[in-house]
Amino acid sequence: MPSRLRRLVPVSAVALTVSLTVPAYADEIPNAPGHRLVESYEGAPADARPLPGTPPPQHPYLAANGRSGMHADAAGSGTYPWNGPLGQRPAVDSEKMAALGGECATVTFDRAGRIVTVCGTFTGFLVKLLDPTTLDTLAEYKLPQRPSTIEAITRLDFSRIFKDTSGGAYSYLDNEDRLVLADSRQHIVRLAHEQAADGSWRFVVDKEWDLTAHVPHDCVSWTNLYPSGTCDPVTSVMPDWEGRVWWVTRQGRIGTVDPKSGDIRSVRLDGEEIQNSFSVADDGVSIVSDHALYSFRAGPDGTPKAIWRQTYDRGSGTKPGSVNQGSGTTPDLFGKNDDYVAITDNADDRMNVLVYRRGADVPADKRLVCKVPVFGSGASTTDNSLITWGDSLVVENNYGYENITSLTFGRSVVGGVSRIDVREDGSGCDTVWESGERSPSTVPKLSTANGLLYFYTKEPNRLGIDAWYLTAVDFRTGGTRWKRLAGTGIAYDNNWAPVTLGPDGTAYVGVFNGLVAVRDTK
Repeated sequence: MPSRLRRLVPVSAVALTVSLTVPAYADEIPNAPGHRLVESYEGAPADARPLPGTPPPQHPYLAANGRSGMHADAAGSGTYPWNGPLGQRPAVDSEKMAALGGECATVTFDRAGRIVTVCGTFTGFLVKLLDPTTLDTLAEYKLPQRPSTIEAITRLDFSRIFKDTSGGAYSYLDNEDRLVLADSRQHIVRLAHEQAADGSWRFVVDKEWDLTAHVPHDCVSWTNLYPSGTCDPVTSVMPDWEGRVWWVTRQGRIGTVDPKSGDIRSVRLDGEEIQNSFSVADDGVSIVSDHALYSFRAGPDGTPKAIWRQTYDRGSGTKPGSVNQGSGTTPDLFGKNDDYVAITDNADDRMNVLVYRRGADVPADKRLVCKVPVFGSGASTTDNSLITWGDSLVVENNYGYENITSLTFGRSVVGGVSRIDVREDGSGCDTVWESGERSPSTVPKLSTANGLLYFYTKEPNRLGIDAWYLTAVDFRTGGTRWKRLAGTGIAYDNNWAPVTLGPDGTAYVGVFNGLVAVRDTK
């Protein structure tokens, strides 16, 4: 497909005070040699078979389910109420977002279907407004550079970047189409996007809250290369059912912001680390640290209060395929009666899927519903959220993936995907099916409108070709229905970015050099 011409549009750099020009990256992401030596399509189109069940509750302060964030909704279900591609002559488009890097992880959609995303580059994170069809950049807002990027450059240790979940990766779109994120200054920023009379778009800072009175912020910068104090990055933000903005930090701080008064309250989990996002329901906020799973609620003044705490097997170290020593999953809130929460542990031999009862009045010895070991001995971990629908959940194996250099020269992970169902009477859980698909590091998704799971997969290749595929798996049976080649080479490695299904049926995948779109053409 030929490169697309891009018009230059003005964008705001700081709340209507500075106007910049959007860089014209009109190139598609380049493929590595060997692209024509691998299959571009395998399998056959699937028929849409909607899944029965009730979707997660709609959060009153988030954009509509499927549009709001990395995990699709407040419950972290990873499900969408609309179709993804069925495999009908699927076409691939891509957009290079920066000269180096450019991965667009969290993809959200405003009411008109435009993409609001955060893309990571080596010069700083970029908030972008994209046309969902052409992937043209309509507006851009530059966030400050993360300390981990500066450390990687000055210390020549790029692993610091790939294991850093702070700086805006976990952002969300609210019920008024505003993107809310925590930047590397330990500020929570709320960004609106608006169109000028000439048709151009820009981002505007709608509101900003400074957390530095609550969070240590002596961080590495170009003017402070060797700080003597502490830096505690904010990793994720989400609203609760009352509209407070909750935030968590890597070093175990948990806080709230009252958007109306600006009041900030916080507590700390001493000796615990939080690298994942969290999930929210009307009964509280579910947060997992590298030691325990928590349910929190806000006290009368907004101070977070732990309702219950459940420890789990955190193992003896960090596995290849995990960011830290602990659960790699954002908690999933699910169940036909909306009363379960699920995570995985970090047990040494085989990782376990853990399902708990959420109720505040559940006795400690009755909280655990099941503990199910998954994948092979000595080779199991996940650092991605589960998919949950009804009383079912799906988990993938990320063991062996660490960064974009892990799977070069035709290598892959051991792989594996499992579906586990909670028994109807709540007496335990059973493994329904197992798949051998190798999904190294993506956050997979499910279309409840067609019954297909979507993974981003890579098989070993004896010729050393690194071929990445969007892969559709039947939720009911675990059988693979079709695969479409997204691209070849390191630029197409998704490096922990999710699959996201757009309202028009397009599947988007953030990759190292930008964003890939796969859509049916028939």
